[in-house]
Amino acid sequence: MKYMTINNRKVAFDDEKNVLSVIRKSGINLPTFCYHSELSTYGACRMCVVEDDRGKIFASCSEVPRDGMVIYTNTPRLQHHRKMILELLLSSHCRDCTTCKKNGVCTLQNLAKQLGVSYIRFENNKPVLPLDESSDYIVRDPNKCILCGDCVRTCDEIQGLGILDFAYRGSKMQVMPAFNRTMAETDCVGCGQCRVVCPTGAITIKQNIHPVWLALADKNVRVVAQIAPAVRVAVGDKFGIPKGENALGQLVAALRRMGFDEIYDTNFGADLTVMEEAKEFVERLESGENLPLFTSCCPAWVKFCENRYPNLRRHISTCRSPQEMFGALIKEEARMDTEDTRKTMVVSIMPCTAKKAEILRPEHYTDGEQNVDLVLTTTEITRMIKEAGIDLSQMPSEALDMPFGLSSGAGAIFGVTGGVTEAVLRRLIDSSAAEDLERISFTGIRGTDGIKEATVPFQGRELKLAVVNGLRNADELMKKIESGEVYYDFVEVMACKRGCMAGGGQPVPIGPRTKKARFEGIYKIDSVAQIKRSNENPIIQSLYAGILKGKEHKLLHNEW
Repeated sequence: MKYMTINNRKVAFDDEKNVLSVIRKSGINLPTFCYHSELSTYGACRMCVVEDDRGKIFASCSEVPRDGMVIYTNTPRLQHHRKMILELLLSSHCRDCTTCKKNGVCTLQNLAKQLGVSYIRFENNKPVLPLDESSDYIVRDPNKCILCGDCVRTCDEIQGLGILDFAYRGSKMQVMPAFNRTMAETDCVGCGQCRVVCPTGAITIKQNIHPVWLALADKNVRVVAQIAPAVRVAVGDKFGIPKGENALGQLVAALRRMGFDEIYDTNFGADLTVMEEAKEFVERLESGENLPLFTSCCPAWVKFCENRYPNLRRHISTCRSPQEMFGALIKEEARMDTEDTRKTMVVSIMPCTAKKAEILRPEHYTDGEQNVDLVLTTTEITRMIKEAGIDLSQMPSEALDMPFGLSSGAGAIFGVTGGVTEAVLRRLIDSSAAEDLERISFTGIRGTDGIKEATVPFQGRELKLAVVNGLRNADELMKKIESGEVYYDFVEVMACKRGCMAGGGQPVPIGPRTKKARFEGIYKIDSVAQIKRSNENPIIQSLYAGILKGKEHKLLHNEW
């Protein structure tokens, strides 16, 4: 066992990759802007500097721990350096904090308060740069960028897109797309992971809050909400509810008090997706055409495939995403109801920023009408709840509305990587026995690895499956599929690492403990669900004999 001395106390360490990890292991949370454990070490912000017993000051994130090291984390010299760094950052930073969307959750703001930086001696001489509001999902404000590079490295190292990078030099340096293009002019897929890691308000979610408030106040509008599975394990983060806890009942109660007319579950749409995708998969297996079948639930992945691998576009399932299936169903029900003359507005509450663009795609209109009208991310609905003066933690749990409030555990696990594949396999095995369902969970499709593979028997043959999360991993797999190096029958792709529970619209920060709690929270919902398989949902069966009869393709599928 190796030891370091940190602030006069011995701390054991083993395989930690840097001194910062050992310091945090000892219970000291050194401040950082540019350090994320899943990204390469950048060492630019210098907030994590420490001092050794010889007076040398160095960045702890980029120093390999050595046996016998003696370091100090909070000497007067270090305090002076950190305050000076913050003061210099703030001197060239837009300081309209009270109107910033990151007010209260901004790392720069919080550290300035923590370290007692209350006065800025230097004048801000930087020109005010225009906002980039061109995209449907995020807003980029270069005036609030501190050049930490988190968004640059995330876009390149995790997602493999390289949309953002550094431009110019010295005091004129900026983070921007190449050639100063707007985000809408790039191949950005809208995953929102740049926004997740941004420590300030330089990259924020494009808001749809105001039009929802207007609709809720209009008595001639019937506002229908649908709640995605990953939302319920994250929405409580900002209200003191334990991380990963299912807060669906409290969220339903809050939405009713805010004026939503009907509140349903996107898990119901996920059950429809399982039914249609499993059917399509079997048809492709029988015909041998367009295999592997790629899942279509993640809009960022769909756009990525269109941009990078247009020749494989035909392999994507024609099934609409659960959000779009549910929206089309609600709008069709409204068209059939001649008694209610109100306009129906479908509002999706999603963990995903890319869903904001998905609803605008032409294939997601039915009979010329948009299936889903507006998307609110988990972060936006959290803000609306606070605007309404509601404390979510004090809300009583209330049930979803019927008939579309009943769903299976298979629908719930769509919120994590591997969930779609497991749900489809549950449909294919045609068994509800606990041991059979448990056998599926142990095939290797669960877990957070970037690329997972499994082989399962089906009708006398072996199905080869792949589950991918993170677009860089997807890119790696797609190259192998395209070259013929590997073969699969079914491939599930989610753009965000670990799946929707860590989506671009979720509350931040999303650290290791938060990710683990959300992941376990999703599977806990499934474990206590009375209905495990989508085809056993009685409302689904009645729909196929009712509203959906003869309209399955029109309402539930796309024409690619």
